[in-house]
Amino acid sequence: VEKYRPQALSELVSHRDILSTVQRFISEDRLPHLLLYGPPGTGKTSTILACARQLYREREFSSMVLELNASDDRGIDIVRGPILSFASTRTIFKKGFKLVILDEADAMTQDAQNALRRVIEKFTENTRFCLICNYLSKIIPALQSRCTRFRFGPLTPELMVPRLQHVIQEEGVDVSEDGMKALVTLSSGDMRRALNILQSTFMAFGKVTEENVYTCTGHPLKSDIANILDWMLNQDFSTAYRKIMELKTLKGLALQDILTEIHLFVHRVDFPPSIRIQLLIKLADIEYRLAAGTSEKIQLSSLIAAFQVTRDLVVAEA
Repeated sequence: VEKYRPQALSELVSHRDILSTVQRFISEDRLPHLLLYGPPGTGKTSTILACARQLYREREFSSMVLELNASDDRGIDIVRGPILSFASTRTIFKKGFKLVILDEADAMTQDAQNALRRVIEKFTENTRFCLICNYLSKIIPALQSRCTRFRFGPLTPELMVPRLQHVIQEEGVDVSEDGMKALVTLSSGDMRRALNILQSTFMAFGKVTEENVYTCTGHPLKSDIANILDWMLNQDFSTAYRKIMELKTLKGLALQDILTEIHLFVHRVDFPPSIRIQLLIKLADIEYRLAAGTSEKIQLSSLIAAFQVTRDLVVAEA
């Protein structure tokens, strides 16, 4: 993941509109305070680090950029101490501004964020702040209004596949067509996660196929889910229960995962709307009960029961 982290703005694969805006800010030397937010693995940190590399040369990097992560101490004392002193001093011999990057800014306490707003205001002429977070709602409105906000959405498969293929070629990994699909599906728009799954699957199996990817991440296979659905709708209760229990034990599947995957299938199966609504309500109940920590066996019976009732209703309607 670190080996293939984009080093320049041109290397970033996604969010062209954001990058062109930032590029224009830099070239006109009018960079505002930035607030980058969105799910993990979508290129927020990479973007600002690439900007910093473009703005400063190697040797002045350490004196011009202060990068703090959630793992560093960033309480109110740090904001009033090191951050304040970094922001308030000018660099001799170099015009332009310094850059303070606060990664995972949503982990900062309310007090620290409040202390920060004054610092940001006071030293705007020689320092720019860039806050990075996953949840915009955890940043106080006062800070949001002082920054230019950019949302980094999850990456689309069209953007992820070329970059994954580049990494695959560089590393000489054997990846099948369905394996690639599985990588993109499971990572759901998180580039970092896609690379991690790719790496661990290759390390474990030597060949990246759909089955290997699903096995490596412990995700239920599509075929398994299809079987489970088939049993629940076409077998009698005890047979379905026995077969699903056997499969769960054999593959080590969690009912939570089965439920999530079956939910996708329910939308694809052609049930009459009223019956589908009833079924989805029952699935929601089961998920809620699972989250409350009930016995998996009872909830599994409940799941099968929900489907059997649905089946009888469909038959009755037909």
